[in-house]
Amino acid sequence: MTEFRDKVVYQIYPKSFKDSNKDGFGDLQGVIEKLDYLQELGIDYIWITPVFPSPQKDNGYDVADYCAIDPRFGTMADMEELIRESGRRGIGLMLDMVFNHTSTAHEWFQRAMAGEKEYQDYYIFKEGAPDRAPTNWQSKFGGSAWEYVPQLGKWYLHLFDVTQADLNWENTRVREALKKVILFWKKKGIRGFRFDVVNLISKPEIYEDDHEGDGRRFYSDGPHIHEYLKELTRDTGIEELVTVGEMSSTRLEACARYSNPQERELSMCFHFHHLKVDYKDGDKWALMEPDRRALKKLFEQWQTGMQSQGGWSALFWCNHDQPRIVSRFGDEGRYWKASAKMLAASIHLMRGTPYIYQGEELGMTNAHYSRVEQYRDVESLNYYMILLGQGKTKEEALAILAARSRDNSRTPMQWSAAAYGGFSEKEPWIAVQDSYQKINAAAQRYDDSSIFSFYKKLIALRREKAVISQGSIAFLAPDNADVLAYRRQWEGEELVVLNNLTAEETTVTAEPAWTAYRKILGNYENTAAGAEGQERAAGQADEVTGSRPDRMGERMAEGRIVLRPYETVVLEK
Repeated sequence: MTEFRDKVVYQIYPKSFKDSNKDGFGDLQGVIEKLDYLQELGIDYIWITPVFPSPQKDNGYDVADYCAIDPRFGTMADMEELIRESGRRGIGLMLDMVFNHTSTAHEWFQRAMAGEKEYQDYYIFKEGAPDRAPTNWQSKFGGSAWEYVPQLGKWYLHLFDVTQADLNWENTRVREALKKVILFWKKKGIRGFRFDVVNLISKPEIYEDDHEGDGRRFYSDGPHIHEYLKELTRDTGIEELVTVGEMSSTRLEACARYSNPQERELSMCFHFHHLKVDYKDGDKWALMEPDRRALKKLFEQWQTGMQSQGGWSALFWCNHDQPRIVSRFGDEGRYWKASAKMLAASIHLMRGTPYIYQGEELGMTNAHYSRVEQYRDVESLNYYMILLGQGKTKEEALAILAARSRDNSRTPMQWSAAAYGGFSEKEPWIAVQDSYQKINAAAQRYDDSSIFSFYKKLIALRREKAVISQGSIAFLAPDNADVLAYRRQWEGEELVVLNNLTAEETTVTAEPAWTAYRKILGNYENTAAGAEGQERAAGQADEVTGSRPDRMGERMAEGRIVLRPYETVVLEK
């Protein structure tokens, strides 16, 4: 299996990354144009979200042809050039495979709709009366998970948008067809795959109503999921590549098994439990302040659980489906820079493989759209109407979208202070954030105190110190809800990582041995904590990366370390 534990992955959402042909739409040549930037950052792999032909009902996650390139992104020659040029810079390319469902525009589904029984069996069709869906399951985008087809007298399952029909993995022909897709791209030189909501591919043997929820308990981590993943890996040889599975509503035990090398299924897993600590009553569209104690508990459960069961996690805060983390758990104002750096360090130094989502390394924020017409995401537009139907005012519904919409992460990459943030010379497909004149790559790339420079140091540190990629993890300060702290150990090496999750000064009980440790990374200048240091840090003008080694003795008083707002401190034995 390819070694991936000391590697870092950078996720690109091509539609919003860089427009090379002045049509307002990001493309593959735009990615090629920015490869030197990514090489400078130091990443090892690029995960590129779908660029296959698609009606774009779900921004490319509704695939109409797995083995072609959507003309909006370029050509197959462009993809081959991207693979080649990435490799020349020591960067592997990972493709996003959406194997739970296809677009209803896919040839397979079109042939099913034309009445071909063979292709109807590629999907999950159920007989039934037009006024009674097979089950009461709900789509993850709102409404029923079933759609009736009058000319067939059947319903088809779509766990996501109505234009995303779920594939029938029980059908051997489906599995064989999908293996051919993997082999096609592997031959092109692709070095990894990310599998979209892959733990949903195995459906239950009996379809029944869910009287406790929306149906997910019946199809998440289904009865044949491990069998299917083992078969896919064995028959395509992708064990030699990097693979990551996106796991929807999964369990720790399942993720540990998916990613345990002995199982020969996946290299690692994405799970999302830590990104639900600001969901009121578990509802994404009900706002509440983040529960920091719950966040700490989830990190500890998953990190130590995956460790004890031999699993491996993909570490992330942001992706194309999540709001920007600095807006969500950090501070967009006074402590913008400090909080962005702290959030980066807090997960990059954990046990797992870190993922950086485009613009995260710059501290990009949420979109702050004020009109529903500015949104493009099908989920957001559906839920705007649902929220209004629940009695919310337009202002309340817009406030919820501003915090939760997937479009928060899909605004154009901010390359410079030029028009449209340097993303394009034409008005983009979705509006650029107003912050682009302050937050952009050109302003940070050569600034040693920038968020970009801090990410470079984190990536370099992972390569330099095996304790980060190979070591064990144990959590500290269990009773302090404001501090996420842990210890990493490996063959005599030791790191202690302290992160203040709040905008207030806080303290951590120090172990006596720490007075002899040296500080190897921080997001504030190396001055004593207290009124003067706090005041100087407030405006961020004096903030530096803090990479210069120093002793922590002067920061401790009576066995305590005083942490400034959103401060991160990394100590080495």
